[in-house]
Amino acid sequence: MSLGSIASIVIVGASLAGLRTAEALRKRGYSGRLWLVGDEPHAPYDRPPLSKQVLTGEWESGRVFFRQKEGFGPLSLELLLGQRAAALDTQTRRLTLASGEVIDYDGLAIATGARARTLEVGAGLAGVHVVRTLDDALAIRAALAARPRVLVVGAGFIGLEVAASCRKLGLPVTLIEIEALPLARTLGVRVGESLSNMHRSEGVDLRCGVTLRALEGAGRVERAQLSDGSELEVDLVVAGLGVIPNVDWLAGSGVAIGNGVSCDERCATNVPGVVAAGDVASAPHPLFGETLRVEHWSNAGDQAQVAAATLLGAAPPANPIVPYFWSDQYDVKLQFAGRVRPDDALIVLDGALERRAFVAVYGRAGVVRGVLACNRPGPFIRYRKLISERAPLETLTNPG
Repeated sequence: MSLGSIASIVIVGASLAGLRTAEALRKRGYSGRLWLVGDEPHAPYDRPPLSKQVLTGEWESGRVFFRQKEGFGPLSLELLLGQRAAALDTQTRRLTLASGEVIDYDGLAIATGARARTLEVGAGLAGVHVVRTLDDALAIRAALAARPRVLVVGAGFIGLEVAASCRKLGLPVTLIEIEALPLARTLGVRVGESLSNMHRSEGVDLRCGVTLRALEGAGRVERAQLSDGSELEVDLVVAGLGVIPNVDWLAGSGVAIGNGVSCDERCATNVPGVVAAGDVASAPHPLFGETLRVEHWSNAGDQAQVAAATLLGAAPPANPIVPYFWSDQYDVKLQFAGRVRPDDALIVLDGALERRAFVAVYGRAGVVRGVLACNRPGPFIRYRKLISERAPLETLTNPG
């Protein structure tokens, strides 16, 4: 498909990936008709602040929206908000919305992201939340004004950030995690221990190796029963249990689905003229030899550039995308790049895990696979280049 043969492109998902795809298409010279369809009533906005600055009230909600200065006019797109995609017919190239509206397209980008997993217990009780959308964050922020006793379920990045935000407000927080340590499966045991110590030192009642068995209350959550037999008095519950890719609307479309929308390295699906980007896209990674679905902010923007180029038949950016994310908790900024396993070697190059200031690399088979930094942005930028260079570990451990 070439630039001149595309009269219309639909981007499904008014997410970061969706917006960046639209911007990249225009930047590459696409002048045809362009739709950006989103199921939320809001214009595209930034999600990372939701569990931090928005939750604590440091930011007003209006601050999270993209393109506040330039607006959407320069993109010359048709922005359809509050419109959920219902079905896709790839034979006739037609997208059907839940409203019944049908859009014909030449090219289509899937950027529908993911939705938060919800708790299996406590259905119907008020005071039980997830953090995925702006409305989610605002609902929790309003509830925090009553100074509740908070239970956070799941010590992944969202759970840890929510716990830190609530402690910043001086609220009592219990954080439960099914694993023995937070993020040990992602970043290893040593980092998991460091995170545990940090949150406990900030006053979080962190309980690992337990699950939530039941939530009870008269219309509103009042108690939580845990798998170890203990009972907690709680007023607010926030689940941080990960996400589910939004692919239900693609049933019967012929678009291949695995752990999300299956793509190649160019973000192309198995259907001509259809690409995917962001949290919903699952693609092989040339550096790591794995198929990855990456749920991070930077990946959404990077994949959008690739997806736009692929739609227009242009060459994508030359360098492979190295997964990158960051997390702000208390006075700590964690930055990570790469793809690691819990048993990878962890070498601290500067500082110490216990001091909330360090840079460390992960290695496997003698090669750098990841870099983790805590309050060390400068060194992090330098060392992350080693991942794409497949730098040998011995150059770091034996610099002489």
